[in-house]
Amino acid sequence: MPSLSGRRTAPSPDLKKELDELVAAGDEEKLSDAFYRSLEFGTAGLRGVIGVGTNRMNVYVVAQATQGLANYLNNHYENPTVAIARDSRNKGEDFQRAAAGVLAANGVKVYLYPRIEPVPALSFAVRHLKTSAGIALTASHNPAIYNGYKAYDDNGCQIATEAADEISASIANVDIFEGVKRMDFDEAVGKGLVIWTPDEVIDAFLDAVQTQSIPGFKASGDFKVVYTPLNGTGMECVSKILERIGVQNVTVVPEQANPDGNFPTCTYPNPEMRESLKLGLALCDKVKPDLLLATDPDADRMGTAIPHEGEYKLLSGNEMGILLMDWLANMKKEAGEDVSRKVAVSTIVSSSMPDALAEDYGFEMRRVLTGFKYIGGQIDLLKDAGEEDRYLMGFEESYGYLIGTHVRDKDAIVASMLAVEMAAHYAAKGMDLYEAMDALYQRYGYYLNGVVNVSFPGESGAGKMAAIMDGLQAKQPTEVAGYAVEGYTNYNDGVAMPVVGGLQKDGAQTLPAANVLEFRLAEGNKVIIRPSGTEPKIKAYLFSKGATREESEAIQAKLAAAAKELLS
Repeated sequence: MPSLSGRRTAPSPDLKKELDELVAAGDEEKLSDAFYRSLEFGTAGLRGVIGVGTNRMNVYVVAQATQGLANYLNNHYENPTVAIARDSRNKGEDFQRAAAGVLAANGVKVYLYPRIEPVPALSFAVRHLKTSAGIALTASHNPAIYNGYKAYDDNGCQIATEAADEISASIANVDIFEGVKRMDFDEAVGKGLVIWTPDEVIDAFLDAVQTQSIPGFKASGDFKVVYTPLNGTGMECVSKILERIGVQNVTVVPEQANPDGNFPTCTYPNPEMRESLKLGLALCDKVKPDLLLATDPDADRMGTAIPHEGEYKLLSGNEMGILLMDWLANMKKEAGEDVSRKVAVSTIVSSSMPDALAEDYGFEMRRVLTGFKYIGGQIDLLKDAGEEDRYLMGFEESYGYLIGTHVRDKDAIVASMLAVEMAAHYAAKGMDLYEAMDALYQRYGYYLNGVVNVSFPGESGAGKMAAIMDGLQAKQPTEVAGYAVEGYTNYNDGVAMPVVGGLQKDGAQTLPAANVLEFRLAEGNKVIIRPSGTEPKIKAYLFSKGATREESEAIQAKLAAAAKELLS
């Protein structure tokens, strides 16, 4: 192993063993996939399969990325600092120590959470400690073979495109072996360059979350919750916040309570999937709760299941976002607030139904690109205008919600607290959340959503994805699923941000260019197509509206079949 900036670093035994086994097996396809490219650093940072190779997540790739980040910080900040957190994923502690050592060697002070903590707690720490940047070592809800590296700006938002491009260019100029400065982790701690983040920061985070609790909330003594952190980071903060608001009857799924990066009880620790909630649902059959809550490994996404007429109904991310938006608007209206001043934010691929709510209540509904950093950006614009209090909430269809302005990322802790309060509110009226959602559908129409994912793995997959997107731009379909295409938007061109309702006193904002294609169809239906930013797949987002659930579901089925054909 060559000298690394004056320090000789022993090769990682597990990576060397894996490489030796691949070479001995003569598995050229796996070797090619591991080394044919470097993991791409973008606004979502890095995400990949754990293992040997430049196209994998390992300590060398993490160190190289961190050196690029350190160079960027030292170019833009005097005496920069960084907050770091990790979730329960395998190799997270190794990656955390590697990143901290590189930053310390570059003169960057590091604040390190001493145990696993949720991603929103990292976003909070950046703001609370006033650091120059943040790093979260997580792969969100991906399977156990993945890990990742999210970079945050000095406002607790995931980095924007301009910063990501500059950091990516900096990383490209760092030799993965010779170009990385390193300091032994214990030495960095001894020199005061790595500081353990005190528990006071988590306490302050929970204080901030609790400020969003509905005034006067009190759950009845028989209101029950079953909760699962899916072997991730949610246990500490969700348990504490529910205790703080007086919810005493909480049963945790025992097999999924403790952190475990192998996620032994579910192959895909995603709270939107019924299979991932199997153990929780089994426990519900015994406990008979009013609500099942689940958070993903980094506790930025929340899923729910509702007992209804003898079975458990899973609410989609869109449905929970709509329920929270309607309920919060109602609560503020009843408290005497002027709801027409409020601003809600969602993404272009999330449900169209909030537009109907905005027109009804009078608040402003803004649509941004996919990625919670864009929702965080709207909070910052309101703050800069001295109107931070106008922010009502933000959500995206992928089970991410933010109520309050204490962080600039999805926060399953505040979402869990308010989901419980909302469920208790409706329970007192003799309704469950499924019934509350159905009442909104009956009032506004059955806006349903679906997603078609088509995977393109391996070296050839990237080329296929590009060819499909280029083909749809070059020759746009005139009809989809029998519905005429009445409107088309290519977000690569940069378009005006869609806004409905509200004061709209500011000039129109222009969305950043994005590789997203939108086809607006007859009868209020729609299909949006975009490549995933974190996985080798193209997603087609399906939007249907019907007078009944059955009508809208039938349209969904037609749109899904057509989308698969478009992406074939």
